[in-house]
Amino acid sequence: MRGAGGPGTPGPAGPGGGGVNLLALRSHNAALVLDLLRAAGDEGISRLELAERTGLTPQAVSKITARLREDGLAAEAGRRASTGGKPRTVLRLVPEAGHAVGVHLDRDEVRAVLVDLRGAVVGERRAALDLGAGAEAVLGAVRETVTGVLAAGTVEDGWDGNASPLGSARPGPARLDPTLLGVGVALPGPLDHSRGVLHRMTGFPEWDGFPLREVLAERLGVPVVVDKDTNAAALGLAAGGQGGSFAYLHLGTGLGAGLVIGGSVHRGARTGAGEFGHQVIQLDGPRCTCGNRGCVEALCLGAVERGDPREAARVLGAGAANLVGLLDIDVVLLGGRTVAAAPETFTDGVGAVLEAWAGRTGQDAVPVRVAAGGGGAVAVGAAELVLGPVFGRGGG
Repeated sequence: MRGAGGPGTPGPAGPGGGGVNLLALRSHNAALVLDLLRAAGDEGISRLELAERTGLTPQAVSKITARLREDGLAAEAGRRASTGGKPRTVLRLVPEAGHAVGVHLDRDEVRAVLVDLRGAVVGERRAALDLGAGAEAVLGAVRETVTGVLAAGTVEDGWDGNASPLGSARPGPARLDPTLLGVGVALPGPLDHSRGVLHRMTGFPEWDGFPLREVLAERLGVPVVVDKDTNAAALGLAAGGQGGSFAYLHLGTGLGAGLVIGGSVHRGARTGAGEFGHQVIQLDGPRCTCGNRGCVEALCLGAVERGDPREAARVLGAGAANLVGLLDIDVVLLGGRTVAAAPETFTDGVGAVLEAWAGRTGQDAVPVRVAAGGGGAVAVGAAELVLGPVFGRGGG
């Protein structure tokens, strides 16, 4: 299979680089066309429709689509009858022309997914992990899991699956399949998304200041994007069709929020937005691992440990009500392994608190739903950190 870039185009950003211009597209307009091709699916879309929806001239669209076909990113998908004149040729995205890996680095597990250009999962790997085991052990586990997920997928025509697409197991730049655009890594915050540097992660202070993006990019030999797990999941949900402004609340080994405001992930001025779990709602409450007392996370996880998911849902609802009051969002989406273990308990419990809050304020209650994607939502969202810029959308 050919690589994503065409003759004469610049290569992808180097390891540890800033932006993720992974397909080396020559213009923002090409990204707009690619995004419409992605949305059209197998049905495809005509050049005339592309011109109408982008506002570009038919001549410009013809040049862009010719280049995309040359690069293997677009292909003809038959003809469609028109209201007048000859039938129109429609084009479709070639999903297998590029792939991205998304890695969810949790406190006790690493999960990697391989997705194609449409975001469809074509391979998945999971392994136990101790995030406190030290940088070398964690980085080795990430590399091994990425290698495994590439072996599980069908990234390169003619590859027999015996040789690792990541080259040798030793640290250092790796030889990767040409259709692998990059690796997105999502893990608990706080962290600096723009520089890919970790901050004082709750319970793991030894990671404070670690340049994860730079080190992983050197080890893997491709561009790497790093973001919080909740931001990645929120990005994946938005890319998957969740509209409006929403909060994704992730309750697993910790508690955090991903915020999408006006269609874009809200990271904040210092990329620290969404530290939802450490809002104090009980001044004399139990000590949290962050050092405060009465944090939503401490109260939620404490109730879960006592085997009381209803109380955990009530506490989560109190935190969600604060968020709704501050941001006036459209919907609250719940995810994470703890929610997955008792989804109705959490949607009912959080929903009841929000309904009571709405009754006191005279507003309509904000709906509460379990987020799509299940346990793989964060990893798939991490892959979208790589794919988003390719289609002219937010991401890395």
